This record gives sequence, C-alpha cells and structure tokens, in this order.
Amino acid sequence: MAISLASLQSSSANSPPRILTYGVAGVGKTTFATSAPGAVVVPTEDGLGTITAPRFPLAKSFEAVMEALAALYSEPNEFKTVVIDSVDWLEPLVWQRACTDNGWASIEEPGYGKGYIAALDLWRQYLEGLNALRDERGMTVIQIAHTDIKRFDSPEHEPYDRYVIKLHARAAALLQEHSDVVLFANYRISTVKSDVGFNKKVTRALGSGERVLYTAERPAFLAKNRYGLPDMLPLDWQTFAAAMPSR
Repeated sequence: MAISLASLQSSSANSPPRILTYGVAGVGKTTFATSAPGAVVVPTEDGLGTITAPRFPLAKSFEAVMEALAALYSEPNEFKTVVIDSVDWLEPLVWQRACTDNGWASIEEPGYGKGYIAALDLWRQYLEGLNALRDERGMTVIQIAHTDIKRFDSPEHEPYDRYVIKLHARAAALLQEHSDVVLFANYRISTVKSDVGFNKKVTRALGSGERVLYTAERPAFLAKNRYGLPDMLPLDWQTFAAAMPSR
C-alpha cells in the first residue's frame, strides 16, 4: 500500500518510559526500581535481599529471561512495570547462548570481536521483548546495571576516568540508545581542601549520605533523558515520577 499523509502518527510521548539506571554498589537502585507502580522483577542475580516485590525465579539462562518476558506479554496480569535486575548479570547469559548457537567454547573464540557482534542479535531480541511489553501492554521498563570506571579518550581534552555501565561497550551503547532515560545513581559528595602544613594541601571528600539521580551527562558519568528533567533528583521514585511529563 502506498504511503500517504493519512499514515502520519502523533508523537509517542504518551508511551511509558524505558529507563536504564546504573550506579555504585548499595546506593539503592533496586529499591528505586521496585517502588514503581505494579513492579515485577526478572532477576538475573540474587540481589533483591529483603525487598518484597513480586519476582520470577532467578534466571540462569537467556531463555529463562525471554520466557519471563513472554509470560508477562501473553498471560493476563495487572503488572505495570517490568524490572530487569541486572543487565550486567544478564550479559554472561547472552554470551552463553551465543556460544551455544555457534558452537564456540567462549565468546572470544571467533576473534576480532565477532563473538560480541553476534551477541548483539540476542540483545536485540531481548529489547524487542521489552518493547512489546511497553508498546502493547503499556508497561514501564526499568533495567538496572552496575558501574565500572573506564578511561575516556576525549578528542578535545586530556583523557580522564568516568563511570560507565558495566557491560561490553557494544552492548552498553545499544542499551543506552534504546532507553528514553539513562540515570546515574550515586551519593552526593563535595570536596574541600585542607592545609596540612609545609605549603601542602590535601583534598577530602565529604558526604551526608544523600542519594541522588543524575539525568544529564557530565564528564564523570553517562546519563540522558528525553523529557527535560532536572539535571539532578533525589533517588526516590515518587520524586522522579512527579518530575516526568504527565501521560
């Protein structure tokens, strides 16, 4: 059928958000995610602790994760948010499946990064499952990740270290592109310089324990949002939800 102006669609701004939140250990990423309305967790790591949100059995294969997403899609339920905890523990399951499909002993076996490229096809299948839940079941998507610190070689400045998502670079780029919001969670820290004598000063970090979300990229970390959110918010679901545009 020929394309016409009748096929034009309005903005998808009313769709639930696809959120990727990463941060330092113990900051409260899972508590934040499971505070979303009607949350259900697809766990790939045993990190829920005392959190009482509904959850699937611990996924020990890529197939188990996909089966959980399929169940949420096909079976009647009242869940409003799917939480993947965490994508960096999902990554070895993706690699394992890629190796099984291709007869490799390890993801490095084919060389030249070909194993990681093949794994991207599985990541895309996973993201399609999340998109189906968002687009057809109206579910908010929250993916949780841990952090790594890597050197960033800027074309404009001297290299520097920054927080990044703890995934292979290709997978991290794919998940960041897929997400409407990438949030970096950390403790709010300030620094002061103290004179220790002999014309020397030392820099000390000070923190009150306040936990915050950063929504816009800075040299020290990756972040983004498509909703015009404040650059920093408390690490609290209700505050975050109140800052989001009304749907």
